[in-house]
Amino acid sequence: MASHHIVVIGSTGYLGSRLIPRLIERGHAVTAVVRPGSHAKPVPGCRVVQPDPLDPASLTPHLHAGDTVVQLVGVPKPAPWKGPQFRAVDLVAGRASIDAAQAAGVGHVVYVSVAHPAPIMKDYIAVRRECEDRLNTAGLRATILRPWYILGPGHWWPVVLQPGYWLMEMIPSTQDAACRLGLVTVHDMLTALVWSIEHPPESIRVIEVPEIRRLGGRL
Repeated sequence: MASHHIVVIGSTGYLGSRLIPRLIERGHAVTAVVRPGSHAKPVPGCRVVQPDPLDPASLTPHLHAGDTVVQLVGVPKPAPWKGPQFRAVDLVAGRASIDAAQAAGVGHVVYVSVAHPAPIMKDYIAVRRECEDRLNTAGLRATILRPWYILGPGHWWPVVLQPGYWLMEMIPSTQDAACRLGLVTVHDMLTALVWSIEHPPESIRVIEVPEIRRLGGRL
């Protein structure tokens, strides 16, 4: 397994704080982008920098050719009424990371998007799709992961929906939506992220919920 230098933008969040220790354990060099003034404790073994994650000019000096950039910045606990926050944070941060990665000539961008289409969370989906479109035109190698809801500590309530999902997956007319908008665990998601980082694509790769689940059993 080749070692990578990975820049995690959104390193103190739900996924980032769990992803970095896994990457370090697997021998990768990690730079954690932490918000200026953040009091979050850095993960031992990683380098910490504090550029403005919403400003590509601030991010670019911390990225280098060949790096893998993992974009995880987002509004905590997304909800349908948080549209203005999604546009002010998720969209601006996504654009900034992509533009900085393009300017620095990084080797691979890993972006966590969201499953779509879906009947709810339209503002959230629109923002994530806009960032996907920007990646598609940036000329970068990129992996786009599209989870719907990630089960894990503090995020277990959708477990009660599992019987409904199982039923919908058995009905031909609802099977596609049930699989695309299915639930994944935080373990599945972290494993899919690690696999994506260690297996960069030739161009653009999209990983949907069924593949995230399959990858969850690999590492």
